[in-house]
Amino acid sequence: MSAEELYSIKMRASKKENGTDVHISGAEKIVEAPDVDIFANALIERGMHHSKGEADALNLKINKVCKENIIYLDALSVETIEVETWEKGQEEIKKYLKETGIDNPQDVMQFLDETYAMRGAMLLDVDRLIRLEPDKKRGIRATNMDQERMKGDRIGNEKNHYEEAIVLATKVANCPGIIGEICISDDPEYVTGYVSSKEIGYRRITKMKRMGSEKGGRIFLFRGTDAEEQKAIDFLQNQHVIVRNVPKKICKKSDMKRPQKWDKIDKALVSLKENHLFRTMKTIESAQSSHVTIDGKDYVLMASNNYLDIASHPSIKSAVVESTAMYGFGSGGSRLTTGNTVIHNALENKIASYKETEAAIVFNTGYVANVSTISAMVKKGDTVFSDELNHASIIDGCRLSKAKIVTYAHNDMDDLRKKIQENPCETGIVVSDAVFSMDGDILKLPEFLDICEENQLFSMVDEAHSTGVIGKTGHGIREYWQEKRQVDILMGTFSKSIGGEGGYVAGETRLINYLRNVARGFIFSTSLSPVTMAANLAGIEVLEKEISRVTKLQYNVKYFCTQLGKYGINVKSETAIIPVIIGDEENALTVSNYLYENGYFISAIRYPTVAKGAARLRVALMSSHTEAELKKCAELIGKALLMK
Repeated sequence: MSAEELYSIKMRASKKENGTDVHISGAEKIVEAPDVDIFANALIERGMHHSKGEADALNLKINKVCKENIIYLDALSVETIEVETWEKGQEEIKKYLKETGIDNPQDVMQFLDETYAMRGAMLLDVDRLIRLEPDKKRGIRATNMDQERMKGDRIGNEKNHYEEAIVLATKVANCPGIIGEICISDDPEYVTGYVSSKEIGYRRITKMKRMGSEKGGRIFLFRGTDAEEQKAIDFLQNQHVIVRNVPKKICKKSDMKRPQKWDKIDKALVSLKENHLFRTMKTIESAQSSHVTIDGKDYVLMASNNYLDIASHPSIKSAVVESTAMYGFGSGGSRLTTGNTVIHNALENKIASYKETEAAIVFNTGYVANVSTISAMVKKGDTVFSDELNHASIIDGCRLSKAKIVTYAHNDMDDLRKKIQENPCETGIVVSDAVFSMDGDILKLPEFLDICEENQLFSMVDEAHSTGVIGKTGHGIREYWQEKRQVDILMGTFSKSIGGEGGYVAGETRLINYLRNVARGFIFSTSLSPVTMAANLAGIEVLEKEISRVTKLQYNVKYFCTQLGKYGINVKSETAIIPVIIGDEENALTVSNYLYENGYFISAIRYPTVAKGAARLRVALMSSHTEAELKKCAELIGKALLMK
C-alpha cells in the first residue's frame, strides 16, 4: 500500500434472532493506507461489543478508493433543540417539516413506523407519499463517506453518534432531489436524533423517542422527477464523500454565530438559477395585443391572457378618458368608507346581469377574490374539497381558511365522491377552476353540481379562463354545458378576456352581503379606481356586442391544434390555453428562447407553477391571431422540439 492511497473500511455486525439475521452495528471510515490496521481493529472491537447484544457475525470490507472520485463537502451548520420529553421532540419534527415546505407533516411522520424494521433508510416522495426504495426491506444505504481527519485526531472504538451523524446528514443534504432528512437512532441508550436539510443545517433534537426503545429509523425526503430519483439513489449509495470541518462541540442555539440576514436569500437565488427556475421579465413597449414591441422589435404575442384582444379597444380607451375627466383617478378609500362610486355599483350590476345571478362583488384582483372568499366561507372545523390542479390563489385561500383541506384527483368526479364520503363534514365547500390555467381542460360542471347538491356542500367555480372563451357566445362554463343550475359562488376576473383589471364573485344577494361584511380582502383594501371600473364595464359591453371575437378565438384554437398535429404534437383543447408539454425545465427554456429569437413570444412555464419535470410552453391564443401566424408558430415549435 502506498502511504498516499485511501481505503474505505466498512463494518457490519449482526446476530441471529428466531433464525433471522438482525443488524446490530455498522460503521465505515475512509483512511490513509498507514491507518488501515488501526481503524479496522477499532471497528471490529466496536462491532463485537454493542448495547444491542453480542454479534454472531461480523463482516469487514476494505476497498481502495480513487481520490479523484471523492467529493469534499463542508459540514452542515449545527444547532441543538433542548426538549423536556420525546413527545415535544416529535412536535419539533413537525415544525421542521413545515419549514421544509411540507404541508402534511403528520402524513410524512406516519412513515417512521415502517422504518424500524428496515436495514437502511426510506426514500419518500413527500408530494405523492410514495416509497421509492427499489428494495423496501433493505432500504437505501447511504454509504462511502467519512469526515476529514487532522493529524493527532484520536482513534477509538467507541461510536461518536454526533460526528458520524453530521457526516451522513451533510452527504444526504447535498444529494440531488433530497430536501431533508429525519433520523431517530435505533440505539436503546441514545434518544437524541436529528432533522436536517441544506437550508436549515443539522438540527439536533435531544429527545425523539423513549429511553430504552430500539425503535429507530431514517427517512430521506425526496422531491423531484423519476430521473432525479435514480440520481439520488446513485449519489447516496455510491458517491464517495469526505466532510470537512465537522464540529467537535455540540452547539446550542444560543451559542451559534448569528448568520447574515441575507444568506438564505442569496442561497435561494443561486439555487433557482442552478435549477433553471430563475425568472426574469421582458419589458413591453406597446399596447397589449397580438403583436407587441420589445427592445424595438416586433413579436407575435402568444402568451397573453388578453384572449379577445380588447385591452386596447377604442371603447375601453374612451371609457378611461371620460371616467378620468369625471372622477379623477384615485378612489380615496375602501368600498365601505369613501371608495364606492356609481361606477363601482354599475359594474357589479353588470356582472350580475351577465352571469345571471342576483348580485356581484368586485375585488382588487382575482387572487384576492379567491383568497378572501374561501377564507370567509369556511373556517377551522369545516372542510374544503379542492381539485389538485387548482390555481395558486385557490390553494392559498384554502390554507388561509384553516379549514381541513381535502385534495381530489384532477377533474375526477368519482374521486371527489370518494373523498367526500371519507371526510364527512357539517359545513364544506367544493372549489374548482372552470378552465384549468396550465392545462386548458374544462371542469365537468353538471356532475360537479350534482355532487355538491347531493352532499349539501357549497359549489365554487373560478371562471377566470372560461369567460369570453367557452360557450357559444363566450358566457362561460354554464353556457358551454348548457347548464341551467347556478353555481353557489361564481368567481371570475376582468383581467383575461375582458381586458381589464380586478376580480369578482357573483351569486345570491345573501352571499354578496355576507362577503361585503366578512371578506377581509374586500373590507381592508382601498377600492380600485373608478377609471378601472369604467374600463371593466366597457370591456363587458364589447364582449356582449362583438360575439365574432369569441367565434374567431374558438376557430383559432381548432386550427392551431390541427397545425401542431402535423408535427406530431398531439394536443387537444377547446380553450385558449394550449399546453405543449416538454418536461425538463432547461429544455423548456431553450425552446421558448428559440421561438423568441424567431419573433414569437411564448412563455416557458416551470416549477412551482407546474410540477417538477412537467415544464411546458403555455400557448395562449387571441382571436386576432391570423392563420399564417398560427401556422408558422406550429412549424417553429415542431422544429424546436426536434432540436432539443
